Amino acid sequence: MPKEINVGLVGYSFMGKAHSHAYRDVEMFFDSGAVPVMKAICGRNEVAVAAAAKKFGWEGYETSWKKLVERDDIDLVDISTPGDSHRDIAVAAAAAGKHIFCEKPLANTLAEAREMLDAVQKAKVKHMVAFNYRRVPAVALARQLIEEGRIGKIYHWRAVYLQDWIMDPNFPLVWRLVKKQAGSGPHGDLNAHIIDLAHYLVGDISDVVGMDTTFIKERPMPEGIDASLGARVGGGRRRMGRVTVDDATLFLARFKNGAIGSFEATRFAGGRRNHNRFEINGSKGSLAFNLEKMNELQFYSRDDEPHMQGFREIVVNEKAHPYIAAWWPPGHIIGWEHTFVHEVHDLLSSIVRGKPVHPDFEDGVRVQAVLEGVSLSAREKRWVKISEL
Repeated sequence: MPKEINVGLVGYSFMGKAHSHAYRDVEMFFDSGAVPVMKAICGRNEVAVAAAAKKFGWEGYETSWKKLVERDDIDLVDISTPGDSHRDIAVAAAAAGKHIFCEKPLANTLAEAREMLDAVQKAKVKHMVAFNYRRVPAVALARQLIEEGRIGKIYHWRAVYLQDWIMDPNFPLVWRLVKKQAGSGPHGDLNAHIIDLAHYLVGDISDVVGMDTTFIKERPMPEGIDASLGARVGGGRRRMGRVTVDDATLFLARFKNGAIGSFEATRFAGGRRNHNRFEINGSKGSLAFNLEKMNELQFYSRDDEPHMQGFREIVVNEKAHPYIAAWWPPGHIIGWEHTFVHEVHDLLSSIVRGKPVHPDFEDGVRVQAVLEGVSLSAREKRWVKISEL
């Protein structure tokens, strides 16, 4: 019989909804050796969290994360809150012997991330960071092709993560634009994803040099935040607040294996809703991926005969591709939400089978170090060695 894993989720907005969906669906498609029991969801607004518990399928709810962590009937704590609370919840959960699934980036600072890693290692609990794009089947296939030597020695990594949802100067000062809560702007929110993908596909980053900017310095104070990213804007004269994070961050990187890379994250790329794209160039070929076409991987091989060379499109929905066998017949694509199901499957399997799971908090610390190195570089206008942090 599969083992039951009782789950407590902190957060009921955008990521809380995505994670709830994953817990509800994972058993239908995957044999993880475990069944997630959705015990309780947690949020400060009792009316809203009670409604979320009912809608998403949770047995109950809490309004205090401390009470949730202390419950004897919780085995796994899922942290889907803004970054300013990640450390406190994770450290408490580890001390209580709970396994932990934490949204990215791991923390708002490198010091906090290291404290979280130390706590889970001492407690010997399973820990995972929700860099869900590792579990896009096309990305997993890219990793497989790299490991098979299909593109040879890697020379170049170039990646962008582009959005446009705050371009209106009247868009309100939501929590993602406040450093105390978010830690940073698109740098931590978006660059974190493509840094982790770079680590996963290319290798560790050794040196960085970066720049950042804030285009709109002040925004109207929000009167009420909705369940995802926006806000309810009322009439009349608006109070203004200062934006304390970056609107765009770009950086160059050197990898330990000799490759070089470029990274760009912005929320001011008009027409780009969620454009996460990377290209990798090697001695024998190249790979390219665009999240907005997430079932496709572009592959070029110099081993092809000259008259047939060029990028080919691999539609990643055959059962031979990672994760796809659990889903639909060939030709029936999957979506963004399924990456969270893949994460939950791998985490549950790790808990019951005692095997490592990645990305873990150590991976999260590595990403946080690069984020911090880029921010330091932008302030001091110099190259920064990650090893100095």
